Amino acid sequence: MSELLVCAARSTQGQTPIVQVTPESAGWTYIGFEVYRLKAGEKVTVSTADKETAVIVLEGKCDVTVGQHQFPAVGSRDSVFSELPPEFVYCPPGQPVSFQASVAAEVAVATSVADEGVGEARHVRAEEIAFERRGEGSTTRMIHHLLDEHHPAKKLLLVEVVTPAGNWSSYPPHKHDEEIPSQESYLEETYYYRIDPPHGQALQRVYDKQDLNAVLTPSDGDVVLVPKGYHPVASPPGFTTYYLNVMAGHGRVWKYTIDEDYRHIAPKDGNIMGTVEHGAKR
Repeated sequence: MSELLVCAARSTQGQTPIVQVTPESAGWTYIGFEVYRLKAGEKVTVSTADKETAVIVLEGKCDVTVGQHQFPAVGSRDSVFSELPPEFVYCPPGQPVSFQASVAAEVAVATSVADEGVGEARHVRAEEIAFERRGEGSTTRMIHHLLDEHHPAKKLLLVEVVTPAGNWSSYPPHKHDEEIPSQESYLEETYYYRIDPPHGQALQRVYDKQDLNAVLTPSDGDVVLVPKGYHPVASPPGFTTYYLNVMAGHGRVWKYTIDEDYRHIAPKDGNIMGTVEHGAKR
């Protein structure tokens, strides 16, 4: 199942993305994703003709232009492993989008096919992004809710997760590949990985109860595709794992089904989320 792992061209810089996913390459309906690593002064222009888009400045700072809207100095941190959330610009479909690095920067462009957006282009700042500490013990991880179902958008859901060395996340294993009213929603999902130190790897299993059973070893800069099935992640001892999740589907609600084999370790109410706090803190 190597088609679920998209390996980065880690030496690539400038206008060529280090990693790229399209609905066509993934074999699904909605999500596109790419990452650019830019030197100061380098500029990228992307098309959003039929795509709701988020330009996420993972590291560094960029000036972002969406149609007639200009957003200078977007960015809040030097590393995805810092305690600060990122900043990003939300872009409805049909407007030209460009971003230019004012210092060295890493920028993710997350898209979903959509016939319309919600509202005008907007700059979402670090202090507007909620923080959650999820799990306990060896399942503890730190989460930033960039664009969840409570924030205005048509299709996109965005979250980033830092999993300490030796811990598990996306756990207990759960899936969201069927439309079951009030129980589960269909959401495609990508995982964009960064590893600290960068020579390491994470482990991710993507499986169902029929014919899918892939164990993947994403390295720094790689993307894992989750078109269906359960998808737990392990961060090996000695390495901290970061990932940015993009989700999109028929609707825009995150409902999931926990693998029954792990029900004994799940919260009794089935809700795997922790306490969400507003403000840029960890």
